[in-house]
Amino acid sequence: MQGLINSLPLPSDGAIMDAKAKFGDFTQTNRELTSAARVAVNEVLEVRKGEKVLIITNPEMNVYTISMAVYDAIIESKGVPVLCTQPYKTQLDFAEQSVVQAIAANPDVAISLSAEKLGKDGPAMANPHKLGDKTFDSTFNYLMAAKRMRSFWSPSVTMEMFAKTVPIDYKALRHDCKNLKDSMDKATSARITTKAGTDITIGLKGRLTHVDDGDFRRPGTGGNLPAGEVYISPELGTSKGTIVFDGSISVTNGDVVTKEPVVVGVECGFVTSIEGGREADALREAIENGERSPGVWASEGKIAANLVADYKKNARNLGELGIGLNRAAEIVGNMLEDEKVYSTCHIAIGSNYDDDANAMTHLDCLVKKPTIELAYSNGAKKTVMEAGALVSR
Repeated sequence: MQGLINSLPLPSDGAIMDAKAKFGDFTQTNRELTSAARVAVNEVLEVRKGEKVLIITNPEMNVYTISMAVYDAIIESKGVPVLCTQPYKTQLDFAEQSVVQAIAANPDVAISLSAEKLGKDGPAMANPHKLGDKTFDSTFNYLMAAKRMRSFWSPSVTMEMFAKTVPIDYKALRHDCKNLKDSMDKATSARITTKAGTDITIGLKGRLTHVDDGDFRRPGTGGNLPAGEVYISPELGTSKGTIVFDGSISVTNGDVVTKEPVVVGVECGFVTSIEGGREADALREAIENGERSPGVWASEGKIAANLVADYKKNARNLGELGIGLNRAAEIVGNMLEDEKVYSTCHIAIGSNYDDDANAMTHLDCLVKKPTIELAYSNGAKKTVMEAGALVSR
């Protein structure tokens, strides 16, 4: 091997021997993407000298090109990046063991730029981590909850999306997120209505609002890029009413813009009916896949048999209420961007973010131009969004 290595030609400038060498030394990235990567590294993550940064990606043109641009921006900021590439994964696949081990090494920052999903953590699902009275079936989530790592994750991101929606006014976004969080944290329920027919009440008692405001500078903070939403896990068993998804929906094979509204009935926090056209059929199939998968995985020894009932049940759970706030985002049939679109809200079916309703799937679905009214324990009510516009008061 030594003779083979010595026989390889070296670049005349010796860049291959330089720890500070960048992909940009031998590849070209467009100016807008390079600028967006610098915003992500410096303004969103604030990577500091010597910090170890793990980037996990796939061999797909969009995410790998973005990963190279982010890698170079980290080098410029004097961080220490490691780029880890694994095969394409869906939310019903396991991450590669080497990727799980790289995350378990606890870098200062972990970034997931995946063509679809990072993949599930097999060892942690079999033997969950414990932190206080909570359990985590993902080492990634455990390290974030323990405030030992910070992150951003961008499943199914494209170069065009990253360049368009990452360089935004984060000061304004953080202001909007803070105002909504302050209102939602104190609420006991939210009622969402639209002219298209949505009328659902979602319990919020005892829940705290998460903000995806692009401020991931402290350990334990993280979210999507593009950023731009507030989101909360509904109080278990409380949601009731009708949802009309008329923006886009997540299904088994990706995300689609709805051509015909998908009408979903909800009782006691669970989806009980789905009506509509082809998109409704696709959503029903995705939920049923989420119901079947736990039993299959248990039979293959991938998860403990005692988890099957909960995972199956929660495939129909309402796991998230989110409000989009990124004014550069558009509905394009990619939920990473769609759910950030200002003047929309999204409701997810499946797992939640408070780790008390685990499921194999998390299916975000979009509602356009909602009116959102919050209720409080003292009987007061407050409208925070009216026909898609934020209400400031």
